[in-house]
Amino acid sequence: MCRVERANLRVVAGAALPAASALDAEGFEASCMDSFVSSWSARGFSPVFIENATGVLERFLTLLAVPAWEAGPDDVDAVVAQLVTNGLAASTRRGYVQAFKDFHRFLVVRKAAEIEATFGVHLIDPVDEFNASRHVGNDSPSEKAPPTPERMEEFFGFLRDRIATARKFGPAARDYALYRTLYHAGLRADEASSLELADLHFGRGPFGKIHVRFGKGTRGSGPRPRWVPMLDQLDLILRWFVDDVRPKLPESNALFCDEGGGAIHRGESAWV
Repeated sequence: MCRVERANLRVVAGAALPAASALDAEGFEASCMDSFVSSWSARGFSPVFIENATGVLERFLTLLAVPAWEAGPDDVDAVVAQLVTNGLAASTRRGYVQAFKDFHRFLVVRKAAEIEATFGVHLIDPVDEFNASRHVGNDSPSEKAPPTPERMEEFFGFLRDRIATARKFGPAARDYALYRTLYHAGLRADEASSLELADLHFGRGPFGKIHVRFGKGTRGSGPRPRWVPMLDQLDLILRWFVDDVRPKLPESNALFCDEGGGAIHRGESAWV
């Protein structure tokens, strides 16, 4: 969608000059986009994330009828309405809006003075409570780089040491195995809590596999089962858990059970 050049005037040193042309605005926006993408690299995001996130932002800006710094709530509403018309799911639309919000915040922090001096626009956040779906905010995890492998080793070292001093060995050792499974297998919390002992298949493949029977579906399709390999010595951790830790927990089918034998839920911890 091409953008319509606006005939606004801006005042510089007492002289009335026409605002920058649409071509200048597009070039400046592209330059800002390049700087924003570079900031992702500086914060340690992976090339795959950067490529996907850049594509989402570019598509949002293409649908936007004005430069990013001129966008108001009505402009964002129009883009969201177009995404709905295109059949995008609510979670996907949230991703689009969040990508634009992140970019707009970058403009506020890094380019506000230049934009006001060049285009005469004072930046105001165009994403409000009426056009933002849930979970869209400035505190989104997408703004933070994932923890480094060294940081994760420190975390797991803390968990290992905590097992020896915890009031109850079983729950503390369960939590260690659970967090290891989340990290190395890439499972969601709900997927891991739904695992049963029978879902561990140590003889399947070179390292063993986990049968995630209640994998997250899309667009209301329901659970989508999948197989996940036990990489990075996760098989050794889960063997230790099944042989040495699980017998100390209540008897049940749940792999990571609570002290009553049911599946563990979010918020439960052995460190009380």
